Amino acid sequence: MLDFVRPNILRMQGYEPGEQPQQSDYVKLNTNENPYPPSPRVLEALQQALSGERLRKYPDPLGWQFRETAARIFQVPPEAILIANGSDDALTIITRTLVPENGVICYPNPSYLLYETLAAIQGARCHSVPFTADGDLPPESLPRGVHVTYVPNPNSPTGTVVPRGRLERWPTPLVIDEAYADFAEDNYLQLPLHQERVIVTRSLSKSYSLAGIRFGFAVACPELTRHLYKVKDSYNCDALSLVAATAAIADQEYMRQNVARIRATRQRITPLLRHLGFTVPDSQANFVWCRHAQHSARWLYEQLKARRILVRYMRYPQTEGLRITIGTDADMERLLDELRRLV
Repeated sequence: MLDFVRPNILRMQGYEPGEQPQQSDYVKLNTNENPYPPSPRVLEALQQALSGERLRKYPDPLGWQFRETAARIFQVPPEAILIANGSDDALTIITRTLVPENGVICYPNPSYLLYETLAAIQGARCHSVPFTADGDLPPESLPRGVHVTYVPNPNSPTGTVVPRGRLERWPTPLVIDEAYADFAEDNYLQLPLHQERVIVTRSLSKSYSLAGIRFGFAVACPELTRHLYKVKDSYNCDALSLVAATAAIADQEYMRQNVARIRATRQRITPLLRHLGFTVPDSQANFVWCRHAQHSARWLYEQLKARRILVRYMRYPQTEGLRITIGTDADMERLLDELRRLV
C-alpha cells in the first residue's frame, strides 16, 4: 500500500485521453484532430528553428514573440496572454491558482471530463450543473462558495453553445474553455478585458492542426495573468512549440479556409446522420454528438472499431453517446457506409 501518496490521488480515477493507435490504417474520428495539415508557414518556421542554435538554448519562458503576435491578431494586450502546453495546461494552471484544497469547482453536465480530474488532483469538490433542454445553464442552481466555474463553449461532447447573454453575467469566477471557438459563430475572447473574474482558454490543436505540437493559451486581465505566470512550470512551452504556434496564428487566412471546409462537411453530414436514426444536436464545433434510439453507443463504437473506424464513446451518469470528429469528406463517407450497414 502506497500510504505516502496523497489520499485523494489514490482514490481518483485519472483522465483517459482518446485512443491514439500507432497503426495508420484507422479512420481516426475520435479526438477532434483537424484532418488537414497545418499552415505551410509552420513547417518553414520549424525548419529554420532546427537549423540554428534554438534547440541548444532554453526557450523564452514568457513566450513574448507569440504573445505579441497574438495580441496584434486578437486585439488584446500581450500582458493579458498566458502561454500553455496545450489548453489543458492552462486549465491546470488556473485551477492551481484559484481553487484551494476543499474548494468547489463547477462545470456543466455533460461536458469535458478533465474538469473533474483537475478538481480531484486539487483536493476540491465538484458540482455539476445540468444543461437545460435548450442548452442554457441555470446559475441559480450553483451552490454557495464556488471558486471557479468551467464552461466549454462550444461544449464537448454536444457541440452546443450557451446563449450569449448568460456567460456575460455569470455570478462566480468563470473560465470559458474555447478549444472549439474557431468553428463557432461567436466567441468571448474580449470579455476578460472587461471582467476581471473571467478567463478564456484557447487551443491550437483543433483549428490550427497542431495537436502534435501541444500549445494553447489563455486570456485574462493583465493583473490576473501576472499571478498565473507564478504558477506555471518555468519552461512549460518548448522552443519548437513557440515557433510553430507563432507561425500558425500569423496565418489566419489558412486557418479560416480549413475551418470553412470542416464546417461545410459538418453541415452536410448532420442531416445524413439524422436520416439514419441518430439524434444529433446542431454543433458549432468540429465534431457531432450522436445517440441512436435502437442501438447502444457502446455497441456502435465497438462495431466501428472492428471496421478500423475510431469514434469516441462517452458515458455520463445521465446519458451516453458517440462523439464523432469531422474528418475529410472521404472519411465521413466511409463512416456513413458502415453506419448504413449497422443501423
